[in-house]
Amino acid sequence: MTLLDFILHVDKHLETFVQNYGMWVYALLFLIIFVETGVVVMPFLPGDSLLFVVGAMCGVGLMSYPLSVGLLLAAAILGNQSNYTIGHYFGPKVFQWEDSRWFNKKAFDQAHAFYEKYGGITIVAARFMPFLRTFAPFVAGVAQMTRSRFTLFDVLGGTLWVGGIVTVGYFFGNIPWVKLHLDKIIWAMILIPGLVVLFGAWKSRRKAA
Repeated sequence: MTLLDFILHVDKHLETFVQNYGMWVYALLFLIIFVETGVVVMPFLPGDSLLFVVGAMCGVGLMSYPLSVGLLLAAAILGNQSNYTIGHYFGPKVFQWEDSRWFNKKAFDQAHAFYEKYGGITIVAARFMPFLRTFAPFVAGVAQMTRSRFTLFDVLGGTLWVGGIVTVGYFFGNIPWVKLHLDKIIWAMILIPGLVVLFGAWKSRRKAA
């Protein structure tokens, strides 16, 4: 089984895991969400699609809805905190501050100012965007965003992301049309947010130019 196969057919693999290992599925899900949000080099793990499928499985009684939401929310919040801490601790060391030719004081001050002003909405919105949700908390740490402010929006974003997508999967994941086209829905959940980000970046660069 390849990673791509797991991502695109997460419903079948997760159901098989539940049937074979029972409660251990919660530990597996906690680990996947924590690693995806907490380790900056793991942005390719399934997030949105996994939460949706978990909700669908809760809808047919294969998993517990409150336990799933609670554990995955904890994983998402702790993952972001871990990623922020990594960026906060290693960012200055990597750049070596003013002693390094890689460090741009002006760019750092701009990033810090941006995250202090717009970091909240960035952290919340990034939750729903593959890849960005892995890098946003790391960059917030590098930019020295205030920990208390980061934590507030970490909890808010995590609640909306986990609670929202699991709940959507709970109510809609077992509709026959959705189950029939789940692979296409998963592709859409991966590609559409990415295209939105690319379009926004292209538009901002064009405007700056």
